[in-house]
Amino acid sequence: MRHYSEIIDSPLITEKGTLVNEVGNQVLFRVRPDANKVEIAAAVEAFFKVKVEKVRTVRLMGKKRRVGRKIGQRATWKKAYVTLAEGQRIDFFEGA
Repeated sequence: MRHYSEIIDSPLITEKGTLVNEVGNQVLFRVRPDANKVEIAAAVEAFFKVKVEKVRTVRLMGKKRRVGRKIGQRATWKKAYVTLAEGQRIDFFEGA
């Protein structure tokens, strides 16, 4: 198993992520594309000292982009919806 800092890239702070956090007690993270649900849950529990109930993941394919005559592609990435246990909370803007 890899170290936890290699699995979670960053939290996703979006409008949808804020809504999901308020309604379903879920938090969104951008994670490594090769990370599985067990590794993601263990990493979140270790970093934030919370209890994770379940993890759902979504693979987002990179879009093709064109600059002049050159055609490239953005990187494929993975998003994780982490459902926290009742009474648990992660606040990214604490004290701000």
